[in-house]
Amino acid sequence: MKEGRNILLVDDNPADVDLAREALQENVHLIQVESVADGEAAMAYLHRAGQYANAVRPDLLILDLNLPKKDGRTVLTEVKSDPELRTIPVVVFSTSRSMLDIARSYELGANCYVSKPGNLKDYFLAVQSIEEFWCGSASLPRKEK
Repeated sequence: MKEGRNILLVDDNPADVDLAREALQENVHLIQVESVADGEAAMAYLHRAGQYANAVRPDLLILDLNLPKKDGRTVLTEVKSDPELRTIPVVVFSTSRSMLDIARSYELGANCYVSKPGNLKDYFLAVQSIEEFWCGSASLPRKEK
């Protein structure tokens, strides 16, 4: 059996967070989902600072672009510039379908860009596809314990 995976979901929309969590509950893989609602909290979590001192390093980061305090592009830049964090795969999951946002996300080091679908069924399928690939098929780097 594969070891469990940890996902950090960074999204300021509580409805999107709830939908993503619900979609991820239907998975066949052992996963733990944590969420934060802004870019500053995301970086604190990733650096295990303050209230996140005991946070588990995520195996996957699902990141919205439009966040308060520190936007997703800045979070992506900081993650991919940090030697301790850059190996964490980042899936940008955004309502934006802008080719500029997509291209810029890849330039900043995103491992994948998925546009949030507008209907519930496709939203669930998108989240479940992200989980299936990154937690089921892909080999992810892990820190030695």
